[in-house]
Amino acid sequence: MIERIQILCFAASYGVALALEISRLGFRSAVRGVLLWGFSVAGFLAQTLYLWHRTRLADGPLSSPFDWYLLAAWLLVLAYLVLAYWRPASAIGLFLLPLVLGLIVVAALLADRTPLAVNRATRAWGALHGGFLLFGTVAVFIGFATGVMYLVHAYRLKHKLPQRRGLQLPSLEWLERVNSRAISLAIVMLLLGVISGAVLNTVRPELPWSDPIVVSSLVTVAWLVIVTLFVVVYRPARQGRKVAYLTVASFLFLVFSLGAALVLNTKHAGLPEQPTDPARAARSAPLEFERRGAA
Repeated sequence: MIERIQILCFAASYGVALALEISRLGFRSAVRGVLLWGFSVAGFLAQTLYLWHRTRLADGPLSSPFDWYLLAAWLLVLAYLVLAYWRPASAIGLFLLPLVLGLIVVAALLADRTPLAVNRATRAWGALHGGFLLFGTVAVFIGFATGVMYLVHAYRLKHKLPQRRGLQLPSLEWLERVNSRAISLAIVMLLLGVISGAVLNTVRPELPWSDPIVVSSLVTVAWLVIVTLFVVVYRPARQGRKVAYLTVASFLFLVFSLGAALVLNTKHAGLPEQPTDPARAARSAPLEFERRGAA
């Protein structure tokens, strides 16, 4: 119960920030910028403290799928704050904050809180595997948001529509540059995530290659590789709306992969590690209490 209240605190802060971003479309306000930064930073700090506390209890980050989704949301908020600082007049939050709230909702309602099994032989490769997939996922989300912004902006310019009040977006050149770099980073990170996962599975061969999560991850990476080859061969696909369309399609493939992890029967989460030393068992006890309370 306490855990849910803590999640509700930073989720509510992001919700208020999103409402303030939406209010740009209706009216102007001199204090909105201050309130927007206040709620965004407050939520970010609260989520940072929450993740730090769970990291201490679990002997490291990425201890469960639940933590993985919250870390992805945290990185998206960090990207939002950086972009909002660089371009305060742009309505970037309208596209990023819904993704943040979606990740938090999935973590709170659907993600498994069971820690992943960890031992000396798999600790390093497990951290690399989870970290690469985390950064690749965040890159796809950022690419998706900038791709949608590009399509909205390009549609408005093509049809010579007046700019709607409060919906000021970065230039098409900037959006195209960020979009293409995000998808390039995503390809590298997800590919390294799959490779490190393969190495991890050779060290600890407990996960069959037919597991739904493995199959869906390989499909996602295969799609991204196909996109890369298509862009290399077909030069017009490197610019404009084609890049944005490819990024949106990549986002849909990623959502398919993440959805498979939530609804299909998989062993990817591993088994809880049985702590052998009393100090570690004492640190793990609060997490076990939280899991039983949440259930």
